[in-house]
Amino acid sequence: MLSVGLTGGIGAGKSEVSRLLQSYGAVLIDSDTIAREVVEPGTRGLAAVVEAFGPEILTAEGTLDRPRLGSIVFGDATKLAVLNGIVHPLVRARSQELARSAGPGAVVVHDVPLLTENGLAPLYELVIVVDASPETQLDRLVHRRGMTESEARARMAAQATREQRRAIADVVIDNDGPLEALEPRVRDVWAELERRAASPRPAA
Repeated sequence: MLSVGLTGGIGAGKSEVSRLLQSYGAVLIDSDTIAREVVEPGTRGLAAVVEAFGPEILTAEGTLDRPRLGSIVFGDATKLAVLNGIVHPLVRARSQELARSAGPGAVVVHDVPLLTENGLAPLYELVIVVDASPETQLDRLVHRRGMTESEARARMAAQATREQRRAIADVVIDNDGPLEALEPRVRDVWAELERRAASPRPAA
């Protein structure tokens, strides 16, 4: 099994790359999806979040009120650290469980938006960074996602810099161009991932 970390700045096109890799045969483990699953109603994750932040972070239906929780933690580094201390270990455990269920020759791609920011590169045998210029990111966020320019710039500024992401990359997928230019590049990367997954490697 080959363990791959996939990341990229907002608007760089990471979601499209992960979709393509999955279509080729990768086992995709999406950290954002898992992070939502581990705090669904009835989970110990949600119980721990309620214990830490109080029942006011629940909706009337008993689900996590994400905007309410966000307003509590994202301006307070201490509270954010408490939340991350609850959610991150659960996400990591579930990700490992899903990875173990993959076959021995599988390519397991972990889609991790904050891989760079959280210093997670050493967890993976290979790190792929989907890269686009800040100008391209801004254009996509404004014209495709409907953000204002100030909103888009703020979201970009809250993430690692382009240079920081590229510094931890084993493979960089350039996605400044149109979608049709991306697919052949991702297919080439997939061929390399399959080759590595099939090659004998030292035990971790």
